[in-house]
Amino acid sequence: MAGELQGIVSSTKRNKTITVSIASRETHPLYRKQYTKTRKYTAHDENNEAGLGDKVLIEACRPFSKTKSYKLVKILEKSHGTVELKDDVTSSTAEEK
Repeated sequence: MAGELQGIVSSTKRNKTITVSIASRETHPLYRKQYTKTRKYTAHDENNEAGLGDKVLIEACRPFSKTKSYKLVKILEKSHGTVELKDDVTSSTAEEK
């Protein structure tokens, strides 16, 4: 279907709204070098079901607000989570050195 995009959720801070980052490879017309261009789209997530790092499918629709013209169709792949170090562990190892 026309108007569908696939990307990674980069922010879920707003209620019923996700920010999706979509990266594409393009070739420079003169120098013939490839580079990555990243675009960000805000999409409507009615049930707040998408999480940070999820691979999602969004499609164009009527505008929900000034910046939201896409809606979440489905979550293609859930993220596996991230690893975060606690502050007290990193500070205690720095003090030992």
